[in-house]
Amino acid sequence: MFTTYQEALDWIHGRLRLGIKPGLKRMEWMMERLDHPENKIKAVHIGGTNGKGSTVTFLRSILEAAGYTVGTFTSPYIEQFNERISMNGKPVSDQEILDLTNIILPLADELEETELGGPTEFEVITAMSFYYFANMNKVDIVLFEVGLGGRFDSTNIIQPLASIITNIGLDHTNILGNSYEEIAFEKAGIIKEKTPIFTAVKHPGALKVIEEQAEKKEAPIYRLKQEFSISSHTSLTKGEVFNLKTQTINLDHLEISMIGQHQTENASLAVCTGQFLNQVSSFNISEEAIRNGLKSAYWPGRFEILSENPLVIIDGAHNDEGITALVHELSSRYANRNIHIIFAALKDKKLDKMIAKLDSIANQISFVSFDFPRAADAKDLLNISQSQNKVAVDNWKSYIVEEMQNLQENSMMVVTGSLYFISEAKPFICKNLKNLTIPL
Repeated sequence: MFTTYQEALDWIHGRLRLGIKPGLKRMEWMMERLDHPENKIKAVHIGGTNGKGSTVTFLRSILEAAGYTVGTFTSPYIEQFNERISMNGKPVSDQEILDLTNIILPLADELEETELGGPTEFEVITAMSFYYFANMNKVDIVLFEVGLGGRFDSTNIIQPLASIITNIGLDHTNILGNSYEEIAFEKAGIIKEKTPIFTAVKHPGALKVIEEQAEKKEAPIYRLKQEFSISSHTSLTKGEVFNLKTQTINLDHLEISMIGQHQTENASLAVCTGQFLNQVSSFNISEEAIRNGLKSAYWPGRFEILSENPLVIIDGAHNDEGITALVHELSSRYANRNIHIIFAALKDKKLDKMIAKLDSIANQISFVSFDFPRAADAKDLLNISQSQNKVAVDNWKSYIVEEMQNLQENSMMVVTGSLYFISEAKPFICKNLKNLTIPL
């Protein structure tokens, strides 16, 4: 048994050595021993390549505005580990993490001795979340974000009220498949019998796979540009405005505070899912709650402006789709700025297209590495880049501080790449922004 939070955290992170082990048998084994907490929870399940966390945040914020207590299970974290399990946006306490770890530890030890092998880090945290929301802090509804894929993800033992698939991109191809269709099949694994699926998938082949799986499961499907649609989109300085039309309601001039056209799609998925909960469950979500919830929704590390003078933006664009969205926003919003991009990535990503797109928008691009087992070496990233103004940096912390201090009035810094890097970089940058001396 552990006696301190740090001991518990070290043990959880130590499970990373087991890597990723797709499959549900270890989760099912642990749930049986815990008296099936996953069956005691009302839930919505959210999968997809990009936009899962933002969609969770929009839906949570809408439900909170309607007066409900909402649990969330998300990954990875941006500012502190505990935020992966949260209630109304507030992370669980250190003591609760310690208590939960001591509940799961003996199960993990026992499971280690079976042919199934010990649970991974993600399986441990998922089990903790099920137990927490079923037994320690009961809430009105829990929003579960898929970790990887869907079909064999450890969250996929729930029977949700509804499922969401945000979009499909070529990410984690070494595990999920090399085509949009193969990846869509894995993501579509969260579709349950007669349970509605809401999706913003655009790729025709991927959407067809999802439609086929929905038909097999007799699951009603609600698709962007078919059962619901977005129009009259306008970008604001800090957010977006758009109209949303569904089969039952037209909502004009919806405003969100998250930046990016893609965020209107994530917001629309949240609104449509909230409307469904209104119709079939005991929820009562007003139009006012939808509007207030969307506008107040905040998710760190997604095209987040950390400072306006100097202009510093941080964005967890960790795959090709994320980079595409980032480049679109930078080119449409900051075409007249000198853009300095600082980029870190995991070495198991397909990096050539990502870096080429960043090269196309960056006046200067700097590649950094960070302390993570799968982090790419800065020099390897540098060798992929075709930029005429590029550099590989050994110490990203001192470099960022120096570059922020030297940013000119017409320049900006964009820190992007792996979410694991963003979780390290954001608190460091925020702390040092406070100490910057900005000339008048």
